[in-house]
Amino acid sequence: CHHTAAHQQLRRTSLQPQRGSHHRRTQLVDPFNQPLGPLLGEKTAEKLAKQLGLTTTGHALNYFPRRYIERGELTPITQLPLGEQVTVIARVISATKRQMRSRRGFLVDVTVSDEASDAGLPGMLSMAFFNGWAAEQQLTPGTLAMFHGKTSTYRGELTLTNPDFTVLDDEYDPTEADLAPMPVYPAKAKLPTWTIRSAIDTVLEAINWSAISDPVPQEFLETLSQSLPALSDAYEHIHRPAEVSQAYAARRRFAAQEALILQTLLARRRQRNRTTIPSTAYPRTDDGVLAHLDAQLPFELTEGQQQAGTEIAAELDAIQPMSRLLQGEVGSGKTLVALRAMAQVVDAGAQAVMVAPTEVLAGQHHRSITNTLGQLATSGQLTSWQGPATEVVLLTGSMTSGQKQEALLKITTGQAGIIIATHAIFSDNVHFADLGLVVIDEQHRFGVDQREALRQANPGVHMLVMTATPIPRSVAMTVFGDLDVTVLTGLPSGRQPVTTHLARIAHGPRIINRVWEIIAEEIAAGHQAFVVCPKIDPSDMSTTQDADDPSSDAHAANVLEITETLDGMPMFSNARVASLHGRQDQQTQDEIMSQFVDGEIDIIVATTIIEVGVDVPNATVMAILDPEYFGLSTLHQLRGRVGRGEAAAQCFLATRLPDDHPSLDRLSVIEDTEDGFEIAKADVEQRGEGDVLGAAQHGYGSQLKVLKVIQHAELISKAATWLDEALAADEQLSAYPQLVAAVKAWETDHEDSSDYLEKT
Repeated sequence: CHHTAAHQQLRRTSLQPQRGSHHRRTQLVDPFNQPLGPLLGEKTAEKLAKQLGLTTTGHALNYFPRRYIERGELTPITQLPLGEQVTVIARVISATKRQMRSRRGFLVDVTVSDEASDAGLPGMLSMAFFNGWAAEQQLTPGTLAMFHGKTSTYRGELTLTNPDFTVLDDEYDPTEADLAPMPVYPAKAKLPTWTIRSAIDTVLEAINWSAISDPVPQEFLETLSQSLPALSDAYEHIHRPAEVSQAYAARRRFAAQEALILQTLLARRRQRNRTTIPSTAYPRTDDGVLAHLDAQLPFELTEGQQQAGTEIAAELDAIQPMSRLLQGEVGSGKTLVALRAMAQVVDAGAQAVMVAPTEVLAGQHHRSITNTLGQLATSGQLTSWQGPATEVVLLTGSMTSGQKQEALLKITTGQAGIIIATHAIFSDNVHFADLGLVVIDEQHRFGVDQREALRQANPGVHMLVMTATPIPRSVAMTVFGDLDVTVLTGLPSGRQPVTTHLARIAHGPRIINRVWEIIAEEIAAGHQAFVVCPKIDPSDMSTTQDADDPSSDAHAANVLEITETLDGMPMFSNARVASLHGRQDQQTQDEIMSQFVDGEIDIIVATTIIEVGVDVPNATVMAILDPEYFGLSTLHQLRGRVGRGEAAAQCFLATRLPDDHPSLDRLSVIEDTEDGFEIAKADVEQRGEGDVLGAAQHGYGSQLKVLKVIQHAELISKAATWLDEALAADEQLSAYPQLVAAVKAWETDHEDSSDYLEKT
């Protein structure tokens, strides 16, 4: 709740550390590591812990505002623009609660009016709060509040949906009010931003800054182009800036701190992996599985595959564990490069495991690797083949206990040279006879902390991780700083470029009809098609929205209805249409995908379950419905499912957005380029690196509070340069104990990130 200047001054004075007992209480060994209960009261502390996971003073101070409202942004309701972020001060006229029709939960409808202004009469504005517990309690008729959100129209009326709000004192006078920017914190329905702001204010006042040492060396700060505030000032300015420029300087200071801590942590891991855990060398042999595999390939390796293979083969023949990221566009042939590495390890008498993010992809890898090896995968079988061979075994969570036991026995005895599995393999009490190489496919679903846990569980193992997500260098430096990077250039012969069109359905029904006609023409020519939808069935919606919400995804295309629609269209009367999505059991998914691969299905209507791994050379056309619900990197990955054969390929992004919608600019990036790096860069700029890499689930993405790898690429680079020089002078960094302590604290805070070990 907003306090008057007098109230704030009184509270600040009373909370300053005083001489006597209160001063002694705040003179603590670690002021950042104190429980919040004694300071804030147990009730508030419990709310912060339950809703936001904030349990200590340090947690609270490091919970930064997501934006600031400047008083100059205030706009009379009658002058509000459409589709923009606005801030208004208004009094509640009415507030009503109603149950949602389509699912559990309720809406709070609030109508407000502002004061008469120079612009004329007061204006009226309606707002909707979904499951608005805070709005129901706080926004009673007569309450004065500041509201901030994005304007939209609903049933022809201007509205704000789920705006941030701050209740103001009745005597609040905007002309006399403190003109400092107001911080807005990421809030929850049961924990509004003003409660968070008040709690953090209290913590700020109680901290004894003289007992806190800065983890960032002054020498590093001096290498940066602009002067940045000291640590205590940075915390004050980020939470209570006198002007917004102070907040931005503080954010940059914390970004520099995160960049340096991250680079130090990754450098120490590289150092640890190099020096403390020797690996086994696996030299190439002249007459093993690898040599015979190369001899029987029906095509030439691309130059990129040869270069990557040479690099990896040399690392496998060394006692320093390989830690390498193999990065290549969809269809660049990464799996073959990995298979050749696995064959080299098998030839030397050890085992290799390939880990896939999904069971569908693990099953496909098992089939394709077994087929590629042919007679080289017949070890233990009665065949006429007299040459070298190994056995390829699949291990996934959905296998029967009998199938699992058989696979586990072959892995334990060493009978299985190559194992294909999901991440469950690291939690199923699997014992390898002699594990030499781990290959992780689709690295963006498997973060840096998980790699570290994997190395610790398998000391000295060589590690090759692969991704088809093109990653800008600044992202790679933060997320893959513990890996050496190989970029696999070029596409195998036969790959076709994919022509992409933005199909704007708002221009009339002929647009989507033409998309269906082109798909029908491709099927008549003997080809196959993908149709991709954001949802599985009509009831699926994001967890915070409802059909009553004009901005919800209630009407986005779904697999079940689109399948039914296509089945009923005369032009597809002879086409075989099937659905594929994640709610089907594993066997059903595998059967449908196998039928599509074998040409028994013409059109597959699917979710993004087909994003990775599916290889159907005969598929030449894809329609992605409501593509604005997907990130650019996902759209690029999806598009990579077509154009894998000899025929020309097309992809249609069928959107219902109006011509002036800002998301159309985003989608046009996919229409204009097939350069994965350009797309990834645009995706990071628009959505953040956590979304692009899947790091919100795993790795550092969810832990970086301020650092944005595109925006702060220069900070990351300067941190890496400064650190290289510091480590060259002293590998232990003994001159910087606070930095070393901060790195250890970071690792300790996030050591529970090994939850990926649970079965997938």
